[in-house]
Amino acid sequence: MAKGTLYLIPTTLGKTPENNTIPEFTLNIIRKLDAMVVENIQTSVKFLQWVGDTIPEYKIDFYPLNKNTPDQEIFSFLKPLKAGRDMGIMSEAGAPAVADPGAKLVKMAHQNGIKVVPLVGPSSILMALMASGFNGQSFAFHGYLPIDAKKRKQSIIQLEGESRRHDRTQIFMEAPYRNNEILKAILETCNPLTRLCVATDLTLPTEDIRSMEIGEWQKIQRPDYNKRPAIFILYGK
Repeated sequence: MAKGTLYLIPTTLGKTPENNTIPEFTLNIIRKLDAMVVENIQTSVKFLQWVGDTIPEYKIDFYPLNKNTPDQEIFSFLKPLKAGRDMGIMSEAGAPAVADPGAKLVKMAHQNGIKVVPLVGPSSILMALMASGFNGQSFAFHGYLPIDAKKRKQSIIQLEGESRRHDRTQIFMEAPYRNNEILKAILETCNPLTRLCVATDLTLPTEDIRSMEIGEWQKIQRPDYNKRPAIFILYGK
């Protein structure tokens, strides 16, 4: 029996009045799937309702996957795929398996000869890099910085130094409710000539992208980024 395909499904980065991010080809694949690996069933159902014309939610098998899911349980999610069923994997927002626990399932799928297909959709990391005006030839994504204030400051200093030495754009993110804290830490830590881009609410009506030197950031009224999805980019050249 042929094995199923694991589709990596990008989701919207927030509520949009119309579809401006996901191609019809991707939507049509989503509409055919009756097995989904998701972080949160409730928000995933809302996304499927936004997609429209999907298989009814009560006929879809949902497999919750988060950072605390044991590897053995994640491995069990391969059963439908091994039985020939196609399956989708969705993050809470944006691209799955990027700063996301879904990467473990993708790794297991490859190890078991299951076809993995990434679908086209929004990626806040690349969109922010595109809009920053920083070096797009050499860049690194670091996920989330440490929560501890001292360790976070050390991490910012390290990233800034590496950017300056290697001409490398440094990309990272934070839990939305800590955005203002990390912005404050960056502005208090970095050299005034280091450049910072903060890209917030990408693709949404409230989208805001600011890219300037730290010294310029320090002169303006600090924006309120609390509880807004944001990408932070440092460039020390």
